[in-house]
Amino acid sequence: MTVINQLQPMPEDWTRALAVVAHPDDLEYGCSAAVAQWTDAGREVVYVLATRGEAGIDTLEPEKCGPLREQEQRASAAVVGVGTVEFLDHRDGVVEYGTALRRDIAAAIRRHRPELVITLNHRDTWGGTAWNTPDHVAVGRATLDAAADAGNRWIFPELAERGLKPWNGVRWVAVAGSSSPTHAVEATAGLERAVRSLLEHRSYIEALTDEDPETYVRNFLTGNAEAAAARFGDRPAVAFELFGR
Repeated sequence: MTVINQLQPMPEDWTRALAVVAHPDDLEYGCSAAVAQWTDAGREVVYVLATRGEAGIDTLEPEKCGPLREQEQRASAAVVGVGTVEFLDHRDGVVEYGTALRRDIAAAIRRHRPELVITLNHRDTWGGTAWNTPDHVAVGRATLDAAADAGNRWIFPELAERGLKPWNGVRWVAVAGSSSPTHAVEATAGLERAVRSLLEHRSYIEALTDEDPETYVRNFLTGNAEAAAARFGDRPAVAFELFGR
């Protein structure tokens, strides 16, 4: 008989979270049902995106695509109760892991002072041979590193000169879309808003698939939530790999 490792409930003793990802739609594909439930409970969640997704639609040149995707991202965040969305303006498709990216993310962590930081899968694949994108890898890895950078006054001291004092209060980094999840949030209450949230990225979705957008979105999000259910008491869930600090 195969024993399936059960996913543990995500910690609930926190009030502020910062979600850092590469592109518009990353959070909507990854974890917005959980975000909806957190904001319903009175917790604050802020979104920070490394790029504006300007290279994401083949039929639309970047100078037009970027503003459109920014607009869709702000509308999408609002659906799940997120009112603050910031962009770091790294170039879509060629985000580089390194000190510049770590500094920008550490600055955001110092600015918003979260206890929980959320990001997207930073590994080479989504599991097996499904290859991840360089932007996801770079931003996810830099976010894990920046959670520590933000609390060290000797790393990026120029941030303190800008009034961003060190913040060593990050207790966890939660990675959505991981092939090695450890924790989960029940998705039932937030799933409908997650569907509406992802549907706000209509321009991207219509360029991605010929399928009816709502059918595509609902099948994708429901399928992921149900896949996690076997390890979470048969309850649809959003899964995370949780790194403690």
